[in-house]
Amino acid sequence: MNIYEIGDQVRCSAAFTVNGVATDPTTITFKYRKPGGSVVTLTYGVDGSVVKSSTGGYYVDLTPDTSGVWHIGFYGTGSVVAAGESSFKVSKSNLT
Repeated sequence: MNIYEIGDQVRCSAAFTVNGVATDPTTITFKYRKPGGSVVTLTYGVDGSVVKSSTGGYYVDLTPDTSGVWHIGFYGTGSVVAAGESSFKVSKSNLT
């Protein structure tokens, strides 16, 4: 599990493929839950924070403001049905 500091920019990315060929899903959603929080859902084409970097490639930059374990996931539907989830840890500041 990757460990970050509060205030670091964390790039969360996904690569969607069909038979090894980069392919765009019809709909892409990104979900995250920070420690003690509820799930936030962002949708490509609606929320500007979901960015397309290439065919099949998408990312979201998060700036953690809470220590603990953050959970993230990308989900594709339509032409590519796929999901990937992960998590990362944000350490508590020793200065605040």
